[in-house]
Amino acid sequence: MTVNFRFADQLDVAGKTVLVRLDVNVPLADGVVSNDARIRRAMPGVKALLENGAKVVILTHFGRPKGRFVPALTVRPVAQVMSKILGQPVPVENDVIGPGGKAAVSSLRPGDLLMMENLRFYPEEEANDQEFAKSLASLGDLYVGDAFSCAHRAHASVDALPRMMLSAAGRSFAAELEALQATLSQPLRPLGAVVGGSKVSSKLALLENLVTKVNGLVLGGCMANTFLLAQGKSIGASLAEPGMVETSKRIMDVAALNDCKILLPRDVVVAVEFKLGAAHRIAKIDDVGDGEMILDAGPDAVAAASSFLKDCATIVWNGPMGAFEIPPFDAATTALAKIVAAETQNNDMLSVAGGGDTMAALSNAGVNEQFSYVSTAGGAFLEWLEGKQLPGVEALRTE
Repeated sequence: MTVNFRFADQLDVAGKTVLVRLDVNVPLADGVVSNDARIRRAMPGVKALLENGAKVVILTHFGRPKGRFVPALTVRPVAQVMSKILGQPVPVENDVIGPGGKAAVSSLRPGDLLMMENLRFYPEEEANDQEFAKSLASLGDLYVGDAFSCAHRAHASVDALPRMMLSAAGRSFAAELEALQATLSQPLRPLGAVVGGSKVSSKLALLENLVTKVNGLVLGGCMANTFLLAQGKSIGASLAEPGMVETSKRIMDVAALNDCKILLPRDVVVAVEFKLGAAHRIAKIDDVGDGEMILDAGPDAVAAASSFLKDCATIVWNGPMGAFEIPPFDAATTALAKIVAAETQNNDMLSVAGGGDTMAALSNAGVNEQFSYVSTAGGAFLEWLEGKQLPGVEALRTE
């Protein structure tokens, strides 16, 4: 278990008003929650607090209203889903820091739940305003941070508030901390990483940090194309970032200095157009035609990556190996994901994955539940892997 943190399960919450910061920023379709996975992941921690006699006040944000009231961004659809999952009412209070909010909280009894309206309706939230945080703190006795996906945001309810009262990390926050520390802070080795996606520039800090930490790095997607360019390979009409070639060379040099092996595709799947049913072929990396696009790693590349991954004790994964949205260009991502899933299920590997495209790709491969941990944190997950300090994590440290 992680050290230097207090956890919600260690708190005596009976009869106490507990402010619980969640991230239930979920997609809506016609005003109804269309994917409740993020809500469901948070509910066991909330349910435990309620069962232990806490009066729970949910603090959260929804969308980007930019400090003004936007009716379409009310948290009420989320409260309805939460109510169904928990089997109890989840009223929503509009007057968060006014007399209405205080009255609503004071009327709570042990085991009751109240959700405050969207904190981002207040400009002070994103400004990390101390007075706003004090107003929130006055509503409760204890604070539980259970929104790791917001931990990279220095916002009032994430950063300032937990520093003002006895605070602890919630269950899902603790699970995220434990998984991430097990990958980069205290990993079992060999430690490998799979990184894909479209741009080197968007994951530059991630790559620079990983090549100093991992034993090997499997690169895929358009990102790999830029590294292939840096090796002097012809990539035809493939998407790449020519302006990042020198940066890619520097990353490869740093990797070599740190004994980090970089695995790039030795063969690829190419096509002249990206669409369902497009004619395609497998090409060696030195045989990509001028009008062809690299859309996935080939079978030889998958075999080499599989051999490396099977020897790893720990894997961190971010990004797909190819254009997985359209078959057959999902083949490499699916094959490698199934390898990692099988090793994990055999207790031969700790596997941690995260990022929006990553979650979609693993779901497409049918292995989302077979990795050790799949993060829903997005930006916070990436910034942790980049080696950055996250305000919402630091605010919960006990020393």
